Amino acid sequence: MTNKKRFVVFFLIVLIICLFDQITKKLIIEYFDTNNSIIFLTSFLNFDLIWNDGIAFGLLGFDNPSSYNLVTFIIGLVILIVFYLIIISENYMSYFYSMVAGGALGNFIDRIRFSAVPDFIDFHIGDYHWFIFNIADIFISLGVFCLIIAEIFYKKIDDEKI
Repeated sequence: MTNKKRFVVFFLIVLIICLFDQITKKLIIEYFDTNNSIIFLTSFLNFDLIWNDGIAFGLLGFDNPSSYNLVTFIIGLVILIVFYLIIISENYMSYFYSMVAGGALGNFIDRIRFSAVPDFIDFHIGDYHWFIFNIADIFISLGVFCLIIAEIFYKKIDDEKI
C-alpha cells in the first residue's frame, strides 16, 4: 500500500471512530437534557449519563483547573505520539493505533468542549456496577488490548526465529 493510501485508510478509521463516538454522545446528551432518566436496556445494561472530569474510567478527578488543563495538554501530546506511531508502523499495528487514536480524539474533543467527558454505558451484575464508559473508551481499550496481545505473540514469534 502506498504511503498516501495508508494515510487515507488510517485517517478514515480514526475519523469514523471519532464521529461514531461524538454522535452517540450527542444523542445521549440530548436525551438526558429532556428526559433526565436512566434508560434500562437489559437486566445488566443501562444508559446513564455522567460527566467524567478525570481520566480513564473517572479516575483522578480534578478540582483544580490548572491540573485538569495540564492533564488535557499531556493527553493531547500522547494523541500526537499515537498518530506518529500510526505513520511509522508498517504492519497491522497501525490499525490498533488507529483505534486508540480515534477513541482518544473523541474524548479529547469532549475535554476541550465540555471540560469533562460524557460517559453513559453502564454494565452491571445486580448491584455491582462497572465503571460507566463511552464508545471512545471501548475503542481505546480494544486497541490497547490488541497492541498488548500483538506485542506478546509477535515478540514470541521473533524470539523463536532467533
